[in-house]
Amino acid sequence: QVQLVESGGGLVQAGGSLRLSCAASGRTFSSYAMGWFRQAPGKEREFVAAAHWSGAWRYNADYADSVKGRFTIWRDNAKNTVYLQMNSLIPEDTAVYYCTAGRPAAEVRRVYDGYDYWGQGTQVTVSS
Repeated sequence: QVQLVESGGGLVQAGGSLRLSCAASGRTFSSYAMGWFRQAPGKEREFVAAAHWSGAWRYNADYADSVKGRFTIWRDNAKNTVYLQMNSLIPEDTAVYYCTAGRPAAEVRRVYDGYDYWGQGTQVTVSS
């Protein structure tokens, strides 16, 4: 049974940092894309970042414009884990953050339906 388990969420002041982790089990995701979406109250789930397998154990990182330059995604395949370092957090980053994995076609790499596996989510709250 595939499981994605997020950790690292919490409450932080604006300008602070958090690091999210997502540990996968049940299969190896080294050739899959792994990433993060988020959902704020009353809003749709939106793409945050993803690391896409590009062959030869290389990954291409993709970021939403709203987090580019502030967030960094990376993977540790030995641990089947993906991380999201979030710096310079702002109140608009407040949301439940979901880990995801899948093999999305290029046109749906930033779309919720493009991914197959999801974690339960971890709350990130940024106070002003």
